[in-house]
Parts: sequence; C-alpha cells; structure tokens
Amino acid sequence: MTHHSPPRTVWSNGIQICFDTFGDESAEPLLLVMGLGAQMIQWDDEFCAQLAARGFWVIRYDNRDVGKSTHLSGGKRLGLAEFLGHQLFHNPVDAVYTLRDMADDLVGLMAAIGIDSAHVVGVSMGGMIAQEAALAYPERIRSLTSVMSTTGEPGLPGPTRAAQALLLKAPPKTREEFVRHFVHNWQVMRVGSFPEDDARDLRLAERTFDRGLNPAGVGRQLRAILAAESRKERLASLRVPTLVLHGAVDPLIRLAAGQATAAAIPGATLVVIEGMGHAIPLRLWTKVLDAIAAHAHAQAP
Repeated sequence: MTHHSPPRTVWSNGIQICFDTFGDESAEPLLLVMGLGAQMIQWDDEFCAQLAARGFWVIRYDNRDVGKSTHLSGGKRLGLAEFLGHQLFHNPVDAVYTLRDMADDLVGLMAAIGIDSAHVVGVSMGGMIAQEAALAYPERIRSLTSVMSTTGEPGLPGPTRAAQALLLKAPPKTREEFVRHFVHNWQVMRVGSFPEDDARDLRLAERTFDRGLNPAGVGRQLRAILAAESRKERLASLRVPTLVLHGAVDPLIRLAAGQATAAAIPGATLVVIEGMGHAIPLRLWTKVLDAIAAHAHAQAP
C-alpha cells in the first residue's frame, strides 16, 4: 500500500504552503501543481498513489490563496467588461501577485522540504506556474510536464462560451450551491459523458468545501493569469526536458495553446489525448500517468 503522509504546512516565499506526499521519500521527487482555484485534493488520492507506484515521491500542495495555504488580500473581483477588454483588446489587468511569485512558492516549498531538484507536473494555471519555475530555476527542474496549459501569447483561441461563463460566475454562497456549481463545472470541463467521474464529484465537492473556500483568492489567481505577459519568447531558451499533454476537446484552454507551448520549447514532445477536455477523467488516467512517468524516468541521471 502506498504511504500517504498527513498534510503539513511549511514557510515558503514568505507565506505558508500546505502539502502532503505519496510514496517513498527515497524515490525521485515529483511535484504536482494545480490549476485556477483548485485545491491540491483535485489531484485525486488514487491518481497520486498510482503515480507514486511508478517510482516517484509525489508531492501535491495548495497554491497560495486556496485550501490550507495562506489566503492573501486585496484586489477586486474581475467583471465581464474588464475580462472582455483583456480578451478582445489585450487591455492590461492589475494583479496583487504574479505567476512568477507562485513559481517562487513552488521552489520555496522544495527548499523547505529539502529537495534540490524535482520533476514538476502542472495542470492549467499550474502548467503556467511550472513553466515560470523552469524558466527562473532550470537547475531545480529535472523535467517539466505542462498539461492543458498555454504560453499566454496573444491570438490563441479563447475559451468556449460555456467555459468562459464558469470563470465569471458569481461564487456560490452555501454548501449546497457550491456542490451544485462544482458538479456542473466539471461536467462542462470534461466535455462528454463520464458517469464514473460524475459519481465522484459530489464527494470531492463536499471535501473541497469542508477544507475551506476563498472566492476572492480565486479572483486574485485569475488576475495573475491575465496579467502575465506571453512566455513564448522566453520559452525558446528553455532547455528543461518538456512534455506537453493536451486534450483534443479542451473547452477552456484550447488545443492550439498546447500546440503553441510545444512549438515554443525546443525539443518538447506534444501528446494530444483524444476525448479529453479540461480535466483528466478516470478512463484516461493510465494514458496520462504512463506518459508522465515515461517522460520523467527518461531524464534520470
């Protein structure tokens, strides 16, 4: 049975970061970085255990402003007019902190738990954070896997109308509203029929709510994404071995963004997963886990 450590909190980059681990500490360390507004538990426990069983010490953590990590303050909620102004006319967006700050959180966590370097897997916003970490600290990143993410360059296709609506929807006020919102959100993001995942969403929604919500923090994270400049030119100098995974039917960060990411990074490998939207459904776990593990193990010294 895979060892699963209890959650604990350490200081990183001036804030507190909550994390837990799966597997043997003597194995190759691999950090999982979650996306916008998502707590670390959205890296499913069994997914993490299966990844650990492939030969890794798996570390997942709450980004700043979600879950049990530090909740910050400041900024205002992003409105439709400001969002559309950015999407259509590239108007600047103010942010309380940056994706680079969040990359510093990641590397600070590594230092706090005694890891000199690690494989890093980031999904969506987590992929952006992982890219920033690889650019700023290439010696600390053994391999990079960017999942359903983007370079942030202008001109890439935006989200579908349904996915965009989820970004701007007012936060739910009660536990029941949150559960309904959560379940609907992932039905939209998965694109298609995944009853086995739908059945698990209710429990995950309740667990997420019980760990604590921070709607204002999600807004600050979204502003950090929108305020970021394109990483395309900087990624051209990246020499960290990179795998890009992207769903063929992603409604939020479209396939073209994954293709652009792979094209921007010298030597990157692109794997397009048919039938996958902006989530990793159960039936595709093995394909995703095998791809991550093969890429990371190929970089072993």
